[in-house]
Amino acid sequence: MSATPSDRVAVVTGASSGIGAATARALHAAGYRVALLARRVDRIDALAAELGDGAVAIQADVTDRDALLSAAQRVQDELGGADVLVNNAGIMLLGPFTPRQHEDYRRMIEVNLLGAITATEVFLDQLEDGGGDVINISSVAGRTARATNGVYAATKWGMNGWSESLRQALLPDIRVTLIEPGVVDTELPTHITHEATRQAVQKGYDVATVKPEEIADIIAFVLSRPRHLAINEILLRPADQA
Repeated sequence: MSATPSDRVAVVTGASSGIGAATARALHAAGYRVALLARRVDRIDALAAELGDGAVAIQADVTDRDALLSAAQRVQDELGGADVLVNNAGIMLLGPFTPRQHEDYRRMIEVNLLGAITATEVFLDQLEDGGGDVINISSVAGRTARATNGVYAATKWGMNGWSESLRQALLPDIRVTLIEPGVVDTELPTHITHEATRQAVQKGYDVATVKPEEIADIIAFVLSRPRHLAINEILLRPADQA
């Protein structure tokens, strides 16, 4: 017998804002118990309080494997183990390719790509126990690159390639879905350290975005499909994004 949402547990990384917070809300509303993982514990504590029963806030940085191991143990002990992992944690530190940006490059690789790989590896045993789902949040930047997004695009191209390999490695027990959004109304642009790039990117965000809740609805839909159906990849943009 397949599990109903009320029997399932979803782990969402980067749950403190944007797509992560919206996904946690959507899955909790659909009957999932949710583990909210993020660095900013005040935000996930507030979200857990908002959601109520079945929501657990766990402070964890996806670049810290020990923190993820501790989080996985709490998910096992308090919620019975993960059935869904949403690899959402990410940063978008765009800018020109110069030595002055080297710290931004390292951070993006560690969070966007290695963070998702490590979280999946850490939760893999729980996901395999009864059949699970991995949702990887990538970007349209995983299909195209621009002069100021090279390393960010590299992390997303890497996410896309790794997701396809993971899909083949884990089928049929675990479904892997890659979500590639275009411009989403989140705080990502505010983190850009290169001021001229930040201003230029923000102008694009002021013109065309989709809401995090719209991405969350898509994730909830993917997870609601019967186990024999795997939706492997979804590319989406605002209708007026070039």
